[in-house]
This record gives sequence, C-alpha cells and structure tokens, in this order.
Amino acid sequence: MKDFLWILIVIAIAMVFPILFFIRENPFDTASFLSLQEKELVAWQRARMQISSRRTNHLETFKDMQKNSEPFKNVNSCILIGAAPVKKRLLTIGISSVQRPQRSYLLDTLQSLFYSSSLSEQKHFIVLVHLADPDPMWRGQMISNISTIFKPYIQASQLVVINMPLKSYLPLKKLKKNFNGTTAQVAFHSKQNMDYAFLMNFATNHSDYFLMIEDDVKCVPGFVTQIATTVSAWENKPWVTLEFSPLSFTGKLFRTKDLPSFVNFLLLFYQEMPYDCLLSHFHDLLMQQTPVQFLPSLFQRMGNYSFFEGKFNSLKDKEFEEDDISSPNNPAASIYTSLKATNDSVPMNAYSLNKNFFYAESAEVGSHLTVVLDSPAEVFRVQVLTGSDLKGENQLKEGQIELGYASTNQINDCDDYILLGLLVNGILNKQVLSNKSGKKVKCVRLLVTATPSSGIIIRHINIWVN
Repeated sequence: MKDFLWILIVIAIAMVFPILFFIRENPFDTASFLSLQEKELVAWQRARMQISSRRTNHLETFKDMQKNSEPFKNVNSCILIGAAPVKKRLLTIGISSVQRPQRSYLLDTLQSLFYSSSLSEQKHFIVLVHLADPDPMWRGQMISNISTIFKPYIQASQLVVINMPLKSYLPLKKLKKNFNGTTAQVAFHSKQNMDYAFLMNFATNHSDYFLMIEDDVKCVPGFVTQIATTVSAWENKPWVTLEFSPLSFTGKLFRTKDLPSFVNFLLLFYQEMPYDCLLSHFHDLLMQQTPVQFLPSLFQRMGNYSFFEGKFNSLKDKEFEEDDISSPNNPAASIYTSLKATNDSVPMNAYSLNKNFFYAESAEVGSHLTVVLDSPAEVFRVQVLTGSDLKGENQLKEGQIELGYASTNQINDCDDYILLGLLVNGILNKQVLSNKSGKKVKCVRLLVTATPSSGIIIRHINIWVN
C-alpha cells in the first residue's frame, strides 16, 4: 500500500511541474487575468483531478480546494455604457448576451425589466449586461441601440453594460467532450460558463442580492416587489438560490456574498458541464438538497430559438401567468367601502364583470373597499385593476390587498386578515397559495396605504374560486 501511495505522489509531482513550467512560459494564452499564484493553484487543482481518475465526482475535491483558494480578484471587465453604482442597491439583475442567428431579444428584455417596474422599485435595483459576443460590429450596434433607447436609465445609474475581452478567457480548444456534445457545443457551453462568471464577478459588491436572467425573457409587473417580499421572509433561512422561474438560468437569485464561490466554481469546472448542471452541483456543495421555487413564475421566455446554432426551442414556462387567463368567477358578495364616492358611482361597479367602474373622489390612509362573499370559498386568484383603462390616470399608487379568513360576529367585515400583495402601478394580479389550514376566504379587502393626490378609479376586483 505504501509503495502504491509513493507511486501516486511521484506521478502527481511529475504532472504538476510541467504544468507550472508551461504557465510561466505561456500563461493560458490569455492576457493574464489571473495572477501567477492563482494560475499555479488552478494547475495544481487540475492535476489533482487527473491523478484521481477513479473519482468521477469532483465535489469533495472542490471542498478541499476552497480551503486554500482565494477568489479570482484580478478579473477586470471593460465598462462600455454607464458607470458602476456608488450606492449599494438591494438587487443587481444580471444578463449575459451573445449574438443569435435568428434575432436578438436583449432590447425587448431590457424594456420589459424597466416597464414592469414602478419608479419606486427602480431605485432599488441595477441592471448589469455583459455583451459577451466577440463580434465588434454586433457589440457596436448593441451599444448604440442601448445608449439611445435607455438613456434615462443610464443617466440614473440603473443600467451598466460591460465586456470581457476574449483574450482574457481560459482556453477554448482541445476541451473535454462531455454529455455527447460536439466540439462546437462543448466550446460554446464552456465559454458561456466564463461569460456568467465574469458577469457575476463584476456584480459582487454592488448589491445585497443578484438575480440572473437570460436575454430573451419578459417579466410580470411588480416582479421586484415580489422578490423583495420573498427575500425579506427568507432572510434568516438557509438557501443557496431562490428560484422565481424553472427556466434554465432565468430567475435564479443569489446572495452576493455567495457569488465569489460560484465564480470560482464556474471557472474551475468551466469545461466539465453546462452552467445549469454546475449550479445543481454547487447546491449540493452548500447543502441545498432541493430547489426553493416560487410560483407563479415571474419570467417567461420570449423567443423560440436557442443561443446555439439558432435551433428551434419551444420551451416555455407553464407556470408563468399570461394576461389572457380564464374568466373570473366573482361569486355572490356584498361590497362595503369607506371611500368617498361621487353621487352616481356605486361600489358594486368595481365587482361587476361588465365595463362599469367605481370612482372615489377622495381617499384617506386606512380607507378600504371590501368584498364580503356570501359563502366562504377556496380562492386561488385575485386581480385588482385601478386607474383609467386608456390613459392609466387615477390609479391607486399605494395600496394593498388582504384576504380575510374569518367572520364570526361581523356581517360587513372579517376578523382575521393576511396580506396577499401590494398594488404595483395600480394593479395586482396574484395567485393565492393553498392554505394548509383549510380555511376558506370570506373577505377580499383593498386598503389605501397612502393618501392619493386625486380621485381614484377602481375598474375591477376579480376573484377566481374553485
């Protein structure tokens, strides 16, 4: 046994010294984005994996490496548009984009991010885009388009665009052929791993949380508020990522303090497997055995063509709630309100399924409009629409929707309310998660949380029941 161990040690030394010599003479054929010490560390780690031919699982190896491994600190991305934020935000939304054979959805994705967010929400996040395609003509066109269309967001330090020169990447030739992929596919996924690593490395110090999305998605209105509410509830619980979409790398939320470790992981195993598989193994490392997913999804794929070779890809998120959902039930109910209405406007108009609406000429903090169902029911969705249908005027900017589960001694109200969600741009459209206690909903209440500057229009309070 001792002789066998000595043979392994001799083999390891014989393998490491040539690699270290190669590093000094030709450091990864890159522009030295790693220090010599870091390159030697990577070489030693790779040598260890090669001499451990019987170990197909590298997770234990990575645990050992992390004890002596510093983050890759010398990665310097080039800022193409905007400037790194001075003030730390709640959330960085990261997108890595390359040229597609069919068409690019990046501009559509950026529009969806900003247009689905209120002005107050936009103060709490920054969008970070990595233009990772090596084609300078494509990058130049994208820079021009983004600079023109999103100028206000750039000036407000809400949008930053970066690029990592291709010469700074690790080798993309003579890669391992894993998962029965072709040489081109392996190179594509290997580069993609590094694209994401450089993006996340830049994002490490600019926010408390990092949200990864892909460059071909649309967002539900108010997605930022929903994420902020969720992380507040999960702040002190153990998790590696929270998932707001099951689609690939979209909707995956990290704590930024975990990004350096994941950056290391992506770079060390960049040629082993695609990023989604690496993320699954990273979860195992940090002891998250099952995904932490939230439904309905906040993001949906726009296009039908994948990054690679323009292949048709019809993958959609079935849990994403489209606008054309089935018609509401609006079961029999009574409507009560403390809002001051005009003479010819009645509260029931807000609950009717026709085009009538309820207009309140004034409202104070604490004012409400409450739907009290004749019979308690299993409510699975609530939609509230305020403001003019055409111009969006007279919206209730700040309000919340609550569900009441008990009505023991009251005819026109409930005793026990829980928060369902906040109005965003005067709208709420939210699925009600199943109640394990089995209690049925008796009341749906719209509560004013800040005095509006003008009258408010409540177009619809719609309820779906089983």
